[in-house]
Amino acid sequence: MGNPMRDVQSEPDDRNIPIDKVGISDLSYPISVLDRDNNTQPTVAKINMYVDLPHHYRGTHMSRFLEVMSRYHMGLSLRSLGELLEDIRETFESETSHIEIEFPYFIKKKAPVSGIESPMEYICRIEAKKRDKLELIVEVNVPAQNLCPCSKEISDYGAHNQRGNIKIRIRSSKLVWFEELIAIAEESASAPVFTLLKREDEKFLTEHAYDHPRFVEDTAREAAMRLNSDPRIEWYSVEVKNAESIHNHNAYACISKRVE
Repeated sequence: MGNPMRDVQSEPDDRNIPIDKVGISDLSYPISVLDRDNNTQPTVAKINMYVDLPHHYRGTHMSRFLEVMSRYHMGLSLRSLGELLEDIRETFESETSHIEIEFPYFIKKKAPVSGIESPMEYICRIEAKKRDKLELIVEVNVPAQNLCPCSKEISDYGAHNQRGNIKIRIRSSKLVWFEELIAIAEESASAPVFTLLKREDEKFLTEHAYDHPRFVEDTAREAAMRLNSDPRIEWYSVEVKNAESIHNHNAYACISKRVE
């Protein structure tokens, strides 16, 4: 038998510099997430997994992240995330473990007049870390339409529209469904957007947006009001970014709930 292979990662390091996060990023991986209407939904996520590395270790064993992930059979929930992160901590003998999961999430939406159904994509994200306790942030990114109140006020007819993104991030004491956060975002804008519409739906949404003009500031405040009224939500951040239709820049607004 030959000599055993050298374990380079576990060799000591004398530079005396700890690393905050070390691990793998941009891993494409099939997962199953909770779905309010269908129990679960299969999707493909981009996953980042990290641990802290003490100053005396040269490196970490990257393959072990995948070994841990494979033990959870692609299913993710609040409970399994805590178990997974604790598993990572124990595997790497680290103080803190992190995971970031971003994935497309689909909801069947009915057009407002014709009732025709089509799947609508929303990019969702979960960030979690485990040290003494599990810390979890849930994020949704919701495309929506806003009609400019100023343009409506000063124009003899018409008003310019903007399509933008509403990003809501929360920490909560209990489960808050993606669908609930998406609804908050869409209700805070001038009008939602859809994958498939007929002419009667386009007419309805055009007129609905005209009757509900919103600045980015209005949308952020409307969403914040709804989030403030939910006792499950301990902290939130709302970011609204609109692609201006008559300017060569974007409009932006952000509101975060302060934690006392």
